[in-house]
Amino acid sequence: MPWLIVLPTFIALFLSLINFITIRKPLADSEISDFVSVIVPLRNEANNVIELIENLRSQNSLANVEFILLDDNSDDSTFDLVSAAIEKKPNFRLIQGEPLPFGWIGKVWALHQLLAQTHGEIIVSIDADVRLTHDALSKSITLMKSIQLDFLSPYPRQIAQTLGERLIQPLLQWSWMSTLLLRLSERTAFSSMAVANGQFFVVKKRALDAAGGYEAVKNAVLDDVFLARRLIKTGSHGAVVSGAKIAECRMYSSWSEIEAGYGKSLRHGFGSIFGSVSAIVFIFLTGVAPLILALSGSLWGWLAFASMTITRILSAHRSRMRIFDSLLHPISSTLLIYLILYSYVKRGDVQWKGRTV
Repeated sequence: MPWLIVLPTFIALFLSLINFITIRKPLADSEISDFVSVIVPLRNEANNVIELIENLRSQNSLANVEFILLDDNSDDSTFDLVSAAIEKKPNFRLIQGEPLPFGWIGKVWALHQLLAQTHGEIIVSIDADVRLTHDALSKSITLMKSIQLDFLSPYPRQIAQTLGERLIQPLLQWSWMSTLLLRLSERTAFSSMAVANGQFFVVKKRALDAAGGYEAVKNAVLDDVFLARRLIKTGSHGAVVSGAKIAECRMYSSWSEIEAGYGKSLRHGFGSIFGSVSAIVFIFLTGVAPLILALSGSLWGWLAFASMTITRILSAHRSRMRIFDSLLHPISSTLLIYLILYSYVKRGDVQWKGRTV
């Protein structure tokens, strides 16, 4: 029955509306007295590091802060550029990473080494391609402390310039805006409700230690989500919040990068092959089928298409992305199904940062 397609789209619209109203945003800024350790893994980031370091230097309202960067065996000029850029900056340190051991994912191994060098009570991990406003760290920590959470994931605005980016990147925030009750997930004991983005992640050191540190997720391609799940399983509470006004990131700049990036991760995103098949069916029924029904003259199809378009508009508004691209949701859904299948077909062959994942 066509109305069966409308029901999940109405549920998605209901959740999106609630989250649109209630999603937390780091707004208040206060002086942070806690010792903060900011850790940054770097691999072949010569094009990013100079701007990154200047961006980190601009952070204010942090009374005690250290910035630790690790060069993960880059084969470009990353190490030399960082060494020169942080010279005579006493709260910056650069360490050379050890070779990647068997059974570890490269980024997680880098974070593990970085964590061992920290002295802070609060750990902030940042990707090299993330850019922060001058008060991003203080606002995020202030929010985490004010609502008494153990970790916080401020979701950066995803910069999307090429058509491929515009079709795929908005789905990142939309996926959890339309499927979870975010305020409920803050206090949940169910790790399946965890959402996180490792581009910008804030966590109390004691909570991270209790979860087993990064070693607990050493072979997780989706280390951010699995770390959030591990934190919840060990008694911590946290939340994903809108970080679109304090952080931004351009993850990929071409379709080939999108294929490689999602190719290494999507097959891990749904727990199992059954979970992936279920996701594909859901994406098709809610993202593609409504337009097919609508074009065949079905009122139910138009209602379902309108519902999903509104969910995308709400997400785009909160994440500061293009509203117009919401109308292309059926195309985005089709491409996402392709990327899930691609991730399985290419498993073991995807190259990322010069390593096979």
